[in-house]
Amino acid sequence: MAPVLRTSVLVVGSGVAGSVLALELAHHNVASIVVERASRPQRHPDLNLVPGRSMELLRRLGLTTEIRKHGVDPDRGADVVWSQGLDRLPVLVSQVTSVNQLRRRYATSNDGSAPVEPYALVPGTELAGGLRDAVRAHPLIDLREGWTFTDLRLEQDGAIATVLDAETGIRHVIEANYLAGCDGAQSTVRRCLGVSLQQLPAWTHHCTVYFRSADLACRLGRPSTIITDGITLQRSGDGDLWIGHLPLTPGESTVTDAARLLHDRLGIGLEASQVEGMAQWDDSLGVATGYRRGTAYLVGEAAHRFAPPGAAVDTCIGDAVDLGWKLAASINGWGGPALLSSYESERRRRALLDRELLARTLETRRRFCRLAAAGASREFLADVLREEAPQVETSGTGLVGEHPGSPVVWQEAGNRRNGSAPGTTLPGARPPAVRLPDGDQLFDRLGPQFTLVDLSDDVSGTSLVASARARGIPMAHLTVADAAVRAAWESRLVLVRPDQHIAWRTDDPPPDWDLVLDVVTGQHGQNHVNT
Repeated sequence: MAPVLRTSVLVVGSGVAGSVLALELAHHNVASIVVERASRPQRHPDLNLVPGRSMELLRRLGLTTEIRKHGVDPDRGADVVWSQGLDRLPVLVSQVTSVNQLRRRYATSNDGSAPVEPYALVPGTELAGGLRDAVRAHPLIDLREGWTFTDLRLEQDGAIATVLDAETGIRHVIEANYLAGCDGAQSTVRRCLGVSLQQLPAWTHHCTVYFRSADLACRLGRPSTIITDGITLQRSGDGDLWIGHLPLTPGESTVTDAARLLHDRLGIGLEASQVEGMAQWDDSLGVATGYRRGTAYLVGEAAHRFAPPGAAVDTCIGDAVDLGWKLAASINGWGGPALLSSYESERRRRALLDRELLARTLETRRRFCRLAAAGASREFLADVLREEAPQVETSGTGLVGEHPGSPVVWQEAGNRRNGSAPGTTLPGARPPAVRLPDGDQLFDRLGPQFTLVDLSDDVSGTSLVASARARGIPMAHLTVADAAVRAAWESRLVLVRPDQHIAWRTDDPPPDWDLVLDVVTGQHGQNHVNT
């Protein structure tokens, strides 16, 4: 047995969630060990949509430029084409605005509603590989590739994990203050913790086929996603690689000939050599019944299993950032027990909401297939689709990203939110992203920990920041006099969390600032209402 390794945080898995979590911890000067059973990222050509809100969070970590290098051409839209057959005219084309078109649109608006970053559409292999490269290069992260997590024992003040080095065959013991299971939908950590998945009923088996077809690319040209006969076809990038998600009947539970399956379903004639891979899965849409057991946490797809592949990227990134800064606050001594407890209440709510939205998206596709099979006309099908929610949402800045009722967000009496406003500083929400007169984004001026944004004429936040720092709570003081910011941010003093959510706001210094600090740092176990 090798010597025992020790770390503040052990991250199991270096996919999107695990890599972002390790990088978030490092952003707050916390070291970690990351164990990953695969020696290189798995081949995963599915296109991953990283919405604007997630790109904002990754921008804080300096990752967006590298991610965009591997993304789809920013001048290319990501249209969704609904069709009754590949040889028939489309029923409806839902156009998704290109990245560069969004950039130009964002440049003409400064009301705070748009994200700082447009979305990115990136092949999964490139996204996971780029994030792992960043993990490998960071001096605070010890990445152990080819190490398989096998067992876990929780202690009162930490976790003891057993991992196997595949190259040497040596078993290692790692002692950690905290453990984060980021090991995917078939999570070994989740199994060790005895946590089950709460699944929606009525799910379907699918087969995903990765294949090359120059003829299909020429025939269909620009579209990135085609929905026809219950099948979803996605063009991966600008070449001839396609991804087909095909629902299976009970008699097709095991697929051995993917080329034949594509021919039977779509009439596409393929040689076996044109099929590059195949995977089977189901769209059961599960969310873990709990996100925490003692000092161990479930993150990303270990906590929620969504489908089709790549559907959970936004939720995974949000999980990793949320848990990362809260673990760092606890390790660095200023985060209270309610702060870590809030990870489950904030992120499980988000997963449940995302699951319902995804279930609606999948049901829209099923309904379209049933109506088309029943002989509905193109006009009728198009009318039905226009009444449905969009299949692709690229901003990620909607209400689903808010944290109402969070125990570490100051709860206000009543609701000061202006329902017609495009952005808000309501506690728990993402603040409005406003461009400053010099062209810089206000978000880029926010500090890595808490930031008190001071829009008062008398800079009244100075003493509040000094008081927080005296208690060991890291807090930046950002004074802003810009009229556009004052119009969008609604209050004269606004406290922003490290994950760029609003923690508290007021127009005048509070009578009990220490109580506010207790709540937002998790030092006080009860919600308090600002009257």
